[in-house]
Amino acid sequence: MTFKLNEIRDNPGARKGRMRVGRGIGSGKGKTAGRGQKGQKSREGVSIKGFEGGQMPLHMRIPKRGFNNIFAKDYAEVNLGALQKLVDAGTLATDGTIDHAALKAAGVARGGKDGVRILGKGELTAKLSFKVAGVSAGAKSAIEAAGGSVEVIEVVAAADKAKAKHRVVQKARAADKDAKKAAAKA
Repeated sequence: MTFKLNEIRDNPGARKGRMRVGRGIGSGKGKTAGRGQKGQKSREGVSIKGFEGGQMPLHMRIPKRGFNNIFAKDYAEVNLGALQKLVDAGTLATDGTIDHAALKAAGVARGGKDGVRILGKGELTAKLSFKVAGVSAGAKSAIEAAGGSVEVIEVVAAADKAKAKHRVVQKARAADKDAKKAAAKA
């Protein structure tokens, strides 16, 4: 038996057409269209999943756990093995200092609002010089063992920038308020 692409069909009964409801008494699904009688569930646009008749729903009874630290630094994490692969492929230049911009251009540092952190997974044989926001102890020793160097720079976190901006605005408002008071007295 040979198959022809133009003769491929589903098995009979494999796909069932949808029931057209509300099309008269003779269809067997007329009038209430299989929804029963009246009530909230017979109406359209009802969203009562998780509603337990006024009782506290299960998803609200279960205790909460953990939290999301809004002050945590967001680093793009790069492993030594990934850096060595880039050097072998010729994507990452070995001369000069490698920073966040260079790693981003090479496509290895995704995200990382607060800079890049180098981690020690994998092996590094190339002599590289880095200027990054963070480095693990193992990664630092491996880079220095290969003849390279690491300079850790202080990166101002996005949250700290927001705090500083807020302080400036508050000082400006206070100065403006004082000026208005002085003008009112004079």
